Amino acid sequence: MNSPAPEPVQLSEHEMASQSLTKPTAAAALLHIERALSGTGDWQSAHAHIRQAAAGPIDSAPHTGLYYGAPAIAFVLHAANTGKPRYQAAARTLDKHVARLAQRRLATAAERMRRRVPAAFAEYDLFRGLTGLGALLLLRAPGSDLLGAVLSYLAALTKPRRVDGVELPGWWVDHDPDPLMPTPGGHVNLGLAHGAAGLLALLSLASLRGCTVPGQTDAIDTLGGWFDQWRQDSADGTWWPQWLTRDDLRTGHTAQPGPGRPSWCYGTAGIARAQQLAALATNDPVRRGIAEKAMAECLTGQHLQNITDAGLCHGMAGVYQTAYRASLDAATPAIGHRLPALAAALTQHAATDQDDAAGLLTGAAGVGLALETARHTTPPRSGWDACLLIT
Repeated sequence: MNSPAPEPVQLSEHEMASQSLTKPTAAAALLHIERALSGTGDWQSAHAHIRQAAAGPIDSAPHTGLYYGAPAIAFVLHAANTGKPRYQAAARTLDKHVARLAQRRLATAAERMRRRVPAAFAEYDLFRGLTGLGALLLLRAPGSDLLGAVLSYLAALTKPRRVDGVELPGWWVDHDPDPLMPTPGGHVNLGLAHGAAGLLALLSLASLRGCTVPGQTDAIDTLGGWFDQWRQDSADGTWWPQWLTRDDLRTGHTAQPGPGRPSWCYGTAGIARAQQLAALATNDPVRRGIAEKAMAECLTGQHLQNITDAGLCHGMAGVYQTAYRASLDAATPAIGHRLPALAAALTQHAATDQDDAAGLLTGAAGVGLALETARHTTPPRSGWDACLLIT
């Protein structure tokens, strides 16, 4: 494996793509690692895919995150270390670059907070931001001061600020959730990929593993309060908005007319799993019951009709993997009872809807990983779904 590239460096498109979990090369490495560990594949193929992902200069510049560059390759090597310690030295080398990256990103975030300007997804979210780096540190350096600093940052991010007469949460962004979905004046995101559920999941997972800092429990309670406030109880079941605008906050009502697709990234499945983790972390049986009921409800045919593709991000693979993890911690068998039907739906989607050119989130590699879970009905040996913040 090549060392991380010195900064600045001009990487080719191929070199950049190979070290991104959103592209085929690194995502395929995770799939072949999982198959080698489960016995449905071999280590020769896994090693070949790992070498392809780590062959070129590895980007460790400030724009890298859990899904791209040094952190992404470190995550792949961590997954491989479960069965093959040959990658430990390389992973430790990357750990140093990840630590420097996290320190730099924390300093940048602190300066942004000092200037009292809004955050952006790239600062804090799972894919590119400090939540993703925190997820990696929870795996690689769970007792470190650096993880503690990330948790302290996330706790601070939950504190509100008042702007133009409206109280906004600290993770409010002044950009759109998607260029095709404008939210003039900004929005507050509730999803697992880019919003409150991601913050809640990481803070809760850290607490469950004994990694805590002052203010962490208060932050979990604050985020839980947001989900309590915006929970929608309807004939369609319990659901939460994907995001909220200034008008939503001002009126106290969401403009979203009903539940969207129950996806991992923005939907009820991901949000419910984050709240289940929070309930486990704080020993809150009421929140646990609400979260698990919402999860079970969103796994019915009526809701699943809104799932139109196979992928992890907003497709059936993500729904299955999230529900599977939730079922292992559930107080009742309701979620587990729905897994066989979900597995059948995933298999059907996979047979007709796979994009080999895409990566972990929207392509065949992510679908293949969820199918491995469905086939074996056991947790992934490599722990690959830690990058989804559901475990």
